[in-house]
Amino acid sequence: MKALITRKVGMTSIITDDGTVSAVTLLSASPSVITQIKTNETDGYTALQIGAEESKQQTKPQAGHLKPSNANAKIMREVRVDQIPEDLKVGSQITSEVFSVGDTVSVTATSKGKGWAGTIKRHNFSRQRKTHGAKGATRRVGSIGSMYPQKIFKGKKMAGQMGGEQVTVKNLTVAIVDKELGIIGLVGAVPGPKKGIVMIKGEA
Repeated sequence: MKALITRKVGMTSIITDDGTVSAVTLLSASPSVITQIKTNETDGYTALQIGAEESKQQTKPQAGHLKPSNANAKIMREVRVDQIPEDLKVGSQITSEVFSVGDTVSVTATSKGKGWAGTIKRHNFSRQRKTHGAKGATRRVGSIGSMYPQKIFKGKKMAGQMGGEQVTVKNLTVAIVDKELGIIGLVGAVPGPKKGIVMIKGEA
């Protein structure tokens, strides 16, 4: 199983063997611990719960949940799997070595929050003309529907909260795996701010 909880460090660039320059996102990959194994019999689905980093303060329910794995995890995520690997048990560690250069992975993170945004910024709408009686309405939405059916359909593109959502980017390529520094480099951009939590999963 290829999955790891990481944190975004920043971006850099590398020069490949053929001389091309590629933008690379660096992720700090500390070892993750398997904290729970979920099966069809007990939970109705098959998944592995993994935890990473150390928590400074732990509640009693958290301590009781993490006792079998002997871990003190601050962040926990679930990974759905078709079958539980035999070599993985509660308390087993997953390091950056599960990934190798050239692997194709998907990353899931929370995108940068941009606050309340209008339709021009949020949905790339065009503004209205500034002449002939616009009267300062150049960036307004305009008409949002006709008389029938006298309601606004769900999903209508309007102003609202922009960013701050869970985003998954697929088909990223692993360019760097450094076990000593605990760093994984992915070609391309990864959602979220620096120090943001990023979940990497190997694509089947």
